[in-house]
Amino acid sequence: MNLRINGRIWLETVSTEGPERFMGIGRLELLGHIQRTGSINQAAKAMKMSYKRAWEMIHSMNTQADVPLVITQTGGEKGGGTIITPEGEKYLNHYQGLQQRFQQFITDELAKLP
Repeated sequence: MNLRINGRIWLETVSTEGPERFMGIGRLELLGHIQRTGSINQAAKAMKMSYKRAWEMIHSMNTQADVPLVITQTGGEKGGGTIITPEGEKYLNHYQGLQQRFQQFITDELAKLP
């Protein structure tokens, strides 16, 4: 029999209104694209999602976090841009590590199956 174990892991914030997704694999990918391109628009295109959806994900993370994870800059001679803040870098690095440990856990558990 050809079995595999599959799962997802994400971070949530919890409030009186219930849990809300804070960071998952999609948001991790979005932050990574923003980090590389300096652009929400380019990040959204790379993920084949609308700018509106990308902005909603960023807004959700920024409003849940104590300090913004992503900052947009407008104007200037070469136009604006988007940066990941030091706080955003911390979450990006932490979640990448968490994701790697989770994948290793899945691999280890699969090896234990009869």
